[in-house]
Amino acid sequence: MRKHIKSAWHRVGWLGLSIIFLTSSCFLMGMYLFQSSNASYEEISQIKPDASFKDLSVFFANVANKKGAPYAFEVLKRAPLPAGIDVHLLGHIVGDILYKQQGAKGILICDQDFRNACSHTIVIGTLLEKGPDSLAEIAELCKQAPGGTGAYTMCFHGLGHGVLAFNDYELPLAVKMCEKVGFGGANGREAIECVGGTIMEMIAGVHDREMWQEKVKKYFKKSDPLFPCDASFMPGSMRGMCYTYLTPHLFQTAGADLGYPLPSQYKEAFTYCEPLTGEDRKACFAGFGKEFIVLAQNRDIRKIDQMNTAQATNVLDWCYLAGPADGKKHCILSALGSMLWGGENDPKAAVHFCELADKRMKNSDCLNELFSEVKFYIQDASRREYICNSMEGDRKKLCQQKILSVQ
Repeated sequence: MRKHIKSAWHRVGWLGLSIIFLTSSCFLMGMYLFQSSNASYEEISQIKPDASFKDLSVFFANVANKKGAPYAFEVLKRAPLPAGIDVHLLGHIVGDILYKQQGAKGILICDQDFRNACSHTIVIGTLLEKGPDSLAEIAELCKQAPGGTGAYTMCFHGLGHGVLAFNDYELPLAVKMCEKVGFGGANGREAIECVGGTIMEMIAGVHDREMWQEKVKKYFKKSDPLFPCDASFMPGSMRGMCYTYLTPHLFQTAGADLGYPLPSQYKEAFTYCEPLTGEDRKACFAGFGKEFIVLAQNRDIRKIDQMNTAQATNVLDWCYLAGPADGKKHCILSALGSMLWGGENDPKAAVHFCELADKRMKNSDCLNELFSEVKFYIQDASRREYICNSMEGDRKKLCQQKILSVQ
């Protein structure tokens, strides 16, 4: 086992005149407000529209080193980026530098932006520096991460990336280390989320590209698309989370380029879930929903809660490429969960998504799942009221009955 693993940044290699006047005025005002809000971040104007991921990695690393990682995160929030750029990994690059600058206490500035990339890198850095004896300290760090239950659980997902790297990409050893994290708060999801992180790391190879290339073929088999989730070393309690994060591998098995997978390949990839039963089957189909939400936004995870009708319809169309009816349902409900992101995102887009989904499915499955997610993740009464006020008619009344009466 090695305590010094390459940082993520070393892996880069992935109407009438009046209407015209009004429209122009709105555009100019929007541009003025945009420019004003970004005036203090001069680096934004330096980003080239055709910049590659490698270019952006170097750029944000330089900003973080020169002006501090917290400043670089603010630039990343506002920066216009080319389509298809993995913003989460850019967040990891800045987070690596934050850990070097502030150590474990850097977790205090880590919010849900970039899908918790900041907290991911803090706990990964702690593990890689201090080893398995730091697991109890990491659990406490996850409690300190700003945000609610969702932020806490995703902190352990990030840990899983580091656990796999620490164990030289030997997945059985990583799973055993995740089990040592335990099953405490948040419905005992700590160890389970950790395993989810190991599977994502095994697919992406973020933290040590060379070691990953050496081991990846050992744990993914063309002859068995569901491996390693169906392997004997994967505990039954962890298999569901494994299947949830296996989706990109299923795309690859169906012949997809992970940068730009095609709907025809989604359809084939869905078929690999069909032999499964019970919770494993549910998790396998659900994994597609979380991927579709990101793909619909050209991978710009900063805009997930701004999803428009056309993008939401794309997600529903893609979920309907699943053959079985339950596969369609699990995909859609997972997409909803990804939009809400543990209650951290603005829920209005999720409410609209459920309106479209329930019309398509001719039931209220999505709305009921929305209520369930809100009850678990959002305890603040004003945020619950905000959600209900974004609905109309009978759905609003039902929302008030379901979530405003539950504290």
